[in-house]
Amino acid sequence: MRSFISLVVLLFAAAAAALSTAGNRLLAVLDNVADRDAYSQFLGDLKTRGFALSYETPRSEGLQLFHVGERNYDHLIFFPTKVKGLGPNLTPGHLLNFVKAGGNILVAMSSTTPASTSITQLLSELDVFLPAERTGTVVDHFNYDTESAAEAHDVLVLDAPTTLRPAVKGFFAMPGAVLALPRASGHILGQSKLLTPLLRAPSTAYSYNPKEHFAAVDPDELFAAGQQLHLASAVQSQNSARVAILGSAEMLQDAWMDAKVARVGATKSKAANREFAKRLTGWAFQETGVLRVNSIEHRLRGHNETNPTIYRVKNDVSYSISISEYSWDKWIPFALPGGDRIQLEFSMLSPFHRLDLVPTLVTETATVFGQDFTLPDQHGIFNFMVDYKRPLVTHVEEKRTVSVRHMAHDEWPRSFVISGAWPWLSGIAATVSGFVGFCAIWMYSKPAAKGGKKA
Repeated sequence: MRSFISLVVLLFAAAAAALSTAGNRLLAVLDNVADRDAYSQFLGDLKTRGFALSYETPRSEGLQLFHVGERNYDHLIFFPTKVKGLGPNLTPGHLLNFVKAGGNILVAMSSTTPASTSITQLLSELDVFLPAERTGTVVDHFNYDTESAAEAHDVLVLDAPTTLRPAVKGFFAMPGAVLALPRASGHILGQSKLLTPLLRAPSTAYSYNPKEHFAAVDPDELFAAGQQLHLASAVQSQNSARVAILGSAEMLQDAWMDAKVARVGATKSKAANREFAKRLTGWAFQETGVLRVNSIEHRLRGHNETNPTIYRVKNDVSYSISISEYSWDKWIPFALPGGDRIQLEFSMLSPFHRLDLVPTLVTETATVFGQDFTLPDQHGIFNFMVDYKRPLVTHVEEKRTVSVRHMAHDEWPRSFVISGAWPWLSGIAATVSGFVGFCAIWMYSKPAAKGGKKA
């Protein structure tokens, strides 16, 4: 009995230590396990946040992402590796199945190490494309660190991201901060709606083959230039699994986490690489931007019975949904970003109503959104549908099915209270009165007298 209680306590403690809503099992794939010493500060921050780290190389024989159909890990980090392929256990198919099973991946690349074929093909499946030669250094002759990259101009010093757009949560907004991205490898994004750019290259940057000299760069042969190049991007699949792409793995190393850098004509300032790495991994490993539906209620307006299965046409109903947002280590009320709306559809084959839900109650851990409306004059099978899909937050797709019946024979309003029926009621009354009057005249009229007798 004591051992059982101890086991329960240990399991509860393990669950409490995992600050990620998706679990705490994290696998870091490196070219050599000893390479983790260069990322000690970055990996130490992950351990402090409750992740249980494992380290493997692509050549590890015992490395398996799945066991009897279940994930062995909740999250993966890929650091640059010199091997062209990642082996039979990390094929593009395995990695794609890992994402389909709800696993999260962070891919950190470097221009000094070509991306492996598994990573290249995985990103291609996600509509993210790397240079054809599997490498490409992003340089900028105006936004580089004047001390460490005085000649190569391959250590970019860029402004940290700000709010992406009004309707997107500002998980990466760091106004006034700068980032140092040494030897970054750029990528371009396709047209998929699941992609969100986090950090774009400046308009003066371009990607070239480092084996070539600056003077030999042909503009027609550039992989991409300017804001076509992305240095950090996010992918959130339909099942809310996440893949983050970082173009500079070196920015995660101890030497660059808090380095002081300066652009041309500017004074030195401390790079916010550590804070950006925290926000990137926090989002990728589902420590932020996770939405939870606590409860859904619909009822006849003014009644206490919740979630009935059948309504009547033209009923006045109330609908409410309670949503929480996970932020690092706790659930907080979900607040819509500026200009955004969450909508309710009351639909059969197509929506009969599409209404904005408004906050009606805010508690310590949740926000209740609600709306009142009148059901349409149409009977059938209807759905209360909330489909909220936005960049950087997990999807909310909730459907409740109800029946809407027509009015019973004793539920129709009486004709005498309908003003539009008065002409017809008057016509009926006139017809009945005329018929009764005709009958009365006919019944009580004296027959005509017969003619006199003949002589």
